[in-house]
Amino acid sequence: MQVTNTLDLSAVVWRDDGIYVALCPELDVASQGKSVEEALRNLKEALELYLEDEDVEKPSKAEAPIVTIVKVNVSGSTSSLRA
Repeated sequence: MQVTNTLDLSAVVWRDDGIYVALCPELDVASQGKSVEEALRNLKEALELYLEDEDVEKPSKAEAPIVTIVKVNVSGSTSSLRA
């Protein structure tokens, strides 16, 4: 009999060239979509497929990473960077 567990994992989402990228930093798994919601749905599916692999070490409890903004000084043109 197979037991199904639920694991709470983090997702970081950003926009890149017109698509949304969703990354789970705990497992280094990413996906993408045309909207935030689609990127998150695709990430959930990718995580479930990744965790189905019997050789993957499944975390019993994932500690959420700290995600923050760091301001840095940049010389020269920053037109391609987010403000």
